Amino acid sequence: MTITLSSWNINGIRAISAKEGFKWFYNTDYDVIGFQETKANADQISDELKNRPGYDSFFCSSTVKKGYSGTAVYTRLKPLRIEYELPDDRFKGEGRIIHIEFEKFHFFNGYFPNGGAAVLDDNGKPTGKFLRVPYKMGFFDSFIEYAESLRKDKPIVVCGDFNIAHRAIDLARPKQNERNTGYLPEERAFLDRMVSLGYVDTFRHVHGDIKDCYSWWSYKTFARSRNIGWRIDYFFVSDELKPFIKDAKIESDVMGSDHCPVTLVLDL
Repeated sequence: MTITLSSWNINGIRAISAKEGFKWFYNTDYDVIGFQETKANADQISDELKNRPGYDSFFCSSTVKKGYSGTAVYTRLKPLRIEYELPDDRFKGEGRIIHIEFEKFHFFNGYFPNGGAAVLDDNGKPTGKFLRVPYKMGFFDSFIEYAESLRKDKPIVVCGDFNIAHRAIDLARPKQNERNTGYLPEERAFLDRMVSLGYVDTFRHVHGDIKDCYSWWSYKTFARSRNIGWRIDYFFVSDELKPFIKDAKIESDVMGSDHCPVTLVLDL
């Protein structure tokens, strides 16, 4: 059985649905599609968009701030169980996680926190610290603890915007970003920890150390036309699924967001 999955940070589902690039959504037939940063409650989304024929859709929206964060999943596979947010109360409210148990694996769609604004000293200069990095790292710890508990039952597939470039090859300008959130040592160390626990970066598994492959480009600097990007969107699978990885791609030609879709094919 071949299962196809895709993940895309769409940077606002209402905004992107009016763009030419969003035809991708209606012209593809992935079995499971995860969206991050939907920035909307389900009642703000049109019935046409919520109810794509052949799919069940699930939305997890922020309750702490309107128009912020949020995740969605469209699936042709039958869910056995659906959960919203992490079990840890400290990390609920921002709509960042949808967990679906399928027959053969647990699936997580995550919009993982970014590090937030820089902390400034008394003279207004950056300290090298960021306001939300402690929250971000706590969120990751809580996620992996929960994923590992579920992994005792069946394998894990996790996709989404991790807001971390793992290695120097995963961003165009690593030296210039060593003190920026998204490439801090403690952030990168979390992905090292995932790998050590037996989670496979499916894109690297398929393509090795291919260069210049990114999934996010800053709007501010018109970086996409110059491919000055970061690879911060991933599909990880627990090691039990490694033999079943058939393909993984970055669809960098798909427009409409500052991110592009990333995909995974499992032959189960």
